[in-house]
Amino acid sequence: MFERILVPTDGSDEVEQAISYAVDLAADQGATVHAVYVINTATYGSLPMETSWEGITDMFRDEGNRAITRVEELAAESEVPVTGALLEGTPSREIVRYADENDCDLVVIGTHGRGGLNRLLLGSVAERVVRASPVPVLTIQVGDEEQALEELESLEEEDPGPPPEDGNADERSAERESSSTTDEGD
Repeated sequence: MFERILVPTDGSDEVEQAISYAVDLAADQGATVHAVYVINTATYGSLPMETSWEGITDMFRDEGNRAITRVEELAAESEVPVTGALLEGTPSREIVRYADENDCDLVVIGTHGRGGLNRLLLGSVAERVVRASPVPVLTIQVGDEEQALEELESLEEEDPGPPPEDGNADERSAERESSSTTDEGD
């Protein structure tokens, strides 16, 4: 079913959960893992002009090579072949472009599951990949479980749930407000 599985990596310990999932799936399917590290060139814009861009680029390349090597190490345990690539640009765009140009069958990407203000401020590479990818995307929750549960609770507080099926959402909402006001006065 899958022959080429793309797994983006940022080199963090948390993303190893997604890498492990991709490697296990590739081992089961007899697939190759394509590991990509994207050097986010948008981060250069915030650096002072006197900063040596060469030094920064070299630092990112070294970090990217270490991240891809780690994917290769994890895949070697299962004898899964890995193709690695260092890319430059906007991470979500480059991931989608790579998946398309290399005929990947699936993208397995880690997500921190941020919601609310954190997602608004930080954005979500995983979300952008899901929206733009020409192939299926499997998101793997990575990071701190406690933080993920807190995020889920905050999302549940923001989302009142689906409206009633009978279309009387406004009447029910008014009834709830009325009964909560009455309860508070008792």
